[in-house]
Amino acid sequence: MSGHSKWNNIKHKKEKTDAQKAKIFTKIGKEMVIAIKAGGPDPASNSKLRDLIAKAKANNVPNDNIERTIKKAAGQTDVEYEELRYEGYGPAGVAVIVNTTTDNRNRTASEVRHYFDKFGGNLGQTGCVSYLFEEKGVIIVLREDVDEDALMEAALEAGASDFVADEEVFEIYTEKDDLGTVREALEAAGYAIESAENSMIPSNYVTLENEDDLKKMNLLIEHLEDNDDVQEIFHNCENCDA
Repeated sequence: MSGHSKWNNIKHKKEKTDAQKAKIFTKIGKEMVIAIKAGGPDPASNSKLRDLIAKAKANNVPNDNIERTIKKAAGQTDVEYEELRYEGYGPAGVAVIVNTTTDNRNRTASEVRHYFDKFGGNLGQTGCVSYLFEEKGVIIVLREDVDEDALMEAALEAGASDFVADEEVFEIYTEKDDLGTVREALEAAGYAIESAENSMIPSNYVTLENEDDLKKMNLLIEHLEDNDDVQEIFHNCENCDA
């Protein structure tokens, strides 16, 4: 697997403040509304919902909160969310993908464009940078007390496409549609999953040498993360904070 480790990004997410963690779960709740409308409120028959429950648990959300959110989402028949993707360039040509879930596409498009313009980037057309990324499932298992060979064998038998041993963690890559299957197989084998989610993996990375460009890129990421409509941000900046 080319490129650098996803672990730093995941650590960054987990070190957020309580207020930011609450915002993360609010965003997962929006995804649950869409998943439940498409596949129903029973995670046993709705694989997307199962993956979102696992994502919530990875962000330390209590089970009671997850159950309340599912019940609320199942009753929100009048709420219409749509998932939209924006692509563009940050400072010095950094490729950026922004996935959103919104009930007002005009508001979201305006706000995302504003962030790009304010911090030295520009929003592009659909497809302008997505060809530089490959969508993969990424499963993280902490190295502590885990036998590398046994985990690699279990992961590959479950359908993983790649296995990377980092200093602190093992990174297991899957095809995007196989993420849930591989995660569930590893959990059933007794492995503790630190994180499991689909991600856009860059084919190459850009290092920002100019301090002003780096500052602007980090501010762009920060403002996008703080926006309630923004679900995920992917970029190919090697030395950014997230």
